[in-house]
Order: sequence, then C-alpha cells, then structure tokens
Amino acid sequence: MEIESREKEKRTLSYYDENASAFCEGTRNADMSEMRGRFLQYLKPNALILDAGCGSGRDSKFFMESGYRVVALDGSKEMCRQASAYLGQEVQCRLFEEIDEKEVYDGIWACASLLHVPYELLPKVIARLITALVDGGVLYASFKYGEEEREAGGRYFTDLREDGWKKVLEEAEEEMKGSRLETVECFVTGDVREGRGEEKWLNVVGRKVRKENIKY
Repeated sequence: MEIESREKEKRTLSYYDENASAFCEGTRNADMSEMRGRFLQYLKPNALILDAGCGSGRDSKFFMESGYRVVALDGSKEMCRQASAYLGQEVQCRLFEEIDEKEVYDGIWACASLLHVPYELLPKVIARLITALVDGGVLYASFKYGEEEREAGGRYFTDLREDGWKKVLEEAEEEMKGSRLETVECFVTGDVREGRGEEKWLNVVGRKVRKENIKY
C-alpha cells in the first residue's frame, strides 16, 4: 500500500512540475488574509516560519514582508524554481517525509499542501511537523472539506472533515514521544479564488504541547 501511495505523490508532483506557471498565476492573488491572521496571532514578531509546500511563494512573501523569518520548501522542482525567483531567496526542494528538524520553527504554515499526502502517510508527516516545532509552536493546515481519498485532474487529494482531522492527530500522537498537537482553532471557509466560493475548506490551527502539561 505504501508503494502505491508513493506513486500517487509522484503523479501529483509531476502535475505541478508540468503546470507550475499556470498554478502560480492562478493562486498568487488569492486573498488569504483571514487564514494568515488566524495563524499569525499566535506568533511573536520575527518568529521563524516554515512554509511547508509553499507553492507559488505567495504566503512566504507576505510573511517576509511582515517581518517574519521564513524557510520555504516544496516538493516540485519547477515550483521551487519559480517561487525562488519570486521571493528572491532559495526555496528548498524537499518532501514532507524529508523534514527531520527538531524543535526549530515557531510556526509551520501548510496551506493546501498536506492535502496531497495519502491518508496512510499523513499521521507520520504530521508527527514530523510537530517534532520540527518548538514547544508552544503553531501549525496551520488546510484541506478540501470532505471524506474522500481521490485523484482529480492529475493530482491526489485527501479530503478531511473535523472528525477526520481528529483521527489523524490521534494517529500522529502514537508516533510521538513527549509531545502532541492541541487543536486551538478548527473552522470552515469557502474557496477564496474567484468563482469557487462554493468549494469548502477545513482550516486547523494547532499548538505543540508537552504531554505532561495537557489537562484532561
């Protein structure tokens, strides 16, 4: 099954390599102000943010211009090339499964990126992101709202609702030793791209906490 999941990831990355210019043009002007605000309210000035799956570089640019330090990465080589030129700094070409930092980032922004991780791999990826956060660090992630695992238009999607996110976190916690992610916000929005407002998205903001500090 894992081999099949890797093939799904490869096909999705190939899509972005082949359609990078059109994707960048179609997403750079999307108004993400509400989602960014819900994330940034938990971060201090000059915080270090990992933009995990940065795509066009739209949000990295906003964070940089707002005074935050940013590390941007993407799995598509062509997206990395275009985003690097847009940002004026190198975008790392790395997969989520290659993130191995420990307690480095104050915040991780995973906007419309983790949704391409096959469900069976998602808990381990989430665990890697939690590990990369400092204690008290914050993760933002978004998924198309639904319950399907599907391929559409050359890309793989894992759709989640609130209960699906909760289950993924529970499975991710099994991968962790001393920490977990505590969901502090979970909200549904319409797609911000023109003409697509009827499409719904699940948005989650979570904070890394030590298990011994959790109150049940």
